[in-house]
Amino acid sequence: MKSVESLISEIKNLKPFPKIAHQLLELIEDPNSSSEDIAELILYDPAITANLLRVCNSAFFSLPRKIESVHEAVNILGMNHIIDLVMVKFGSENFKTSQEGYGLHEGELWRHAVSSALISKDLAARMKIEGAHSIFTASLLKDLGKVVLDRFAANAFEKIYNTAKNKGISFRDAEKAIIGIDHAEIAGLIAESWGFPPKLVKMIRNHHSPKDCEGPEAAIIYMADCICMMMGIGVGADGLSYYFYEDIARDLGITPDVIQEIMVDFSIGMQKVESLLGAD
Repeated sequence: MKSVESLISEIKNLKPFPKIAHQLLELIEDPNSSSEDIAELILYDPAITANLLRVCNSAFFSLPRKIESVHEAVNILGMNHIIDLVMVKFGSENFKTSQEGYGLHEGELWRHAVSSALISKDLAARMKIEGAHSIFTASLLKDLGKVVLDRFAANAFEKIYNTAKNKGISFRDAEKAIIGIDHAEIAGLIAESWGFPPKLVKMIRNHHSPKDCEGPEAAIIYMADCICMMMGIGVGADGLSYYFYEDIARDLGITPDVIQEIMVDFSIGMQKVESLLGAD
């Protein structure tokens, strides 16, 4: 059995977030920064600029005219939206392979990541929560631990699955019992090693245990994850083996009717989501 230490050492094999991603996160947290500062930073990276313009001109936005510059994109879509799109680009680097240990085919985990990030943003907007960009980024990256644990989980899956089933515990608790660490903890360690802000690290680490976090952010990420599972997006082998905390939904004011509304809206917009994934 692989030791926890050796699993943690595999974090270095992931493609880390580049320096510009950290600079963008710092700018968005700085109350004195402006959309011009964001645009100027992005302009210095030709690859990001090209990808951003491609996404902005995709069917996802269906804008009435073509966007020809980063400054124009920032002015039309807003600073927070641009940050989210850039984070989607960076996040894709580690997600697009299959995760056989979790029963996920190539691209499925990435599709779940983008979908849950968009739903998190929707929930944050409905609740008028500030800092939606942090919620979006944390939701996008919350399952990075599955990428690291995948190879081991593939070999230990039957034992993890049977433990969860026989003991009536969640897949995450069974992961912890069998492997010694779960994918949420690994994801938190990844975010920490990449120098993410402590609040972002905590949201990622506690996306299955939002009661361990102050504020509504982790709870929103958790609810978005649950809604994705309800819609069958990136369910995998473990998707139905997690706890659903009804009190969290109640505390957030998310009724079954609201969940249904979000699911209908998202299903209608699924073609746009696919165009966003294709434009990446």
